[in-house]
Amino acid sequence: MSKPNPMRMREMVVVREVSRILIPFILLFALYVQFHGDFGPGGGFQAGVIFAAGLVLYGLIHGLDALQRAVPPRLIEVLAAGGVMLYGGVGLVTIALGGQFLEYKVLDPHHGEHWGLLLIEGGVGITVTASMTAIFYAFAGRDTVQNQEKR
Repeated sequence: MSKPNPMRMREMVVVREVSRILIPFILLFALYVQFHGDFGPGGGFQAGVIFAAGLVLYGLIHGLDALQRAVPPRLIEVLAAGGVMLYGGVGLVTIALGGQFLEYKVLDPHHGEHWGLLLIEGGVGITVTASMTAIFYAFAGRDTVQNQEKR
């Protein structure tokens, strides 16, 4: 018994068009979760996963090559490291200002807590987005690498 050939993505007009409409809203919702995480549920990790989900959806619909043109793997590496450095940098600045690691009130007595949380949650969100996207790149590109090794 032969297996049916799956439809190619370009033939799936409804899926392609619905995702084209939804991806900007997914990314916008991720930004909402990121910037309102200190006031309610959410924050850097959740926003990072949601943002990466939007990127992965784009990659599934348009292909890995299109996603890598939009978000190059080198940029993903830089963002993953940069997010960790942002998080750690905030902690080091608080130590340099005479406080403990991530003691935000030494940044500014009135708004330090808000700015500190915003910065470290930003670092977490950037790192999670980059890490999840890098994992997708690794798994999605696996078939391509195996096919090139067979040639």
